[in-house]
Amino acid sequence: MAEINLTVQNFEDEVINASKPVLVDFWAPWCGPCRMLSPVISEIAEEYAGQMKVAKVNVDEVPEMASQFRVASIPTLMVFENGKLKKRASGFRPKEDILELLK
Repeated sequence: MAEINLTVQNFEDEVINASKPVLVDFWAPWCGPCRMLSPVISEIAEEYAGQMKVAKVNVDEVPEMASQFRVASIPTLMVFENGKLKKRASGFRPKEDILELLK
């Protein structure tokens, strides 16, 4: 399953009302560490399809969401479960660290 592009309009349906955990990647196209993380996020989306959702927020296109969640640096990863923010991490992370964040 491909990553979902989040917007203010679809955030509630895709994240808050999700029946599965959701990994959200706050990123921007000009961010070097974000570009390094992108293929890792895509891999996780494919490997965990059906078990969880993987979504992305382009902070340039949806700055209000970055502000709402106090994203001060990118990439920032957040894990939501049952509509609640459970974990967050900033900066590039290897795949193993991201999978640990999901536990």
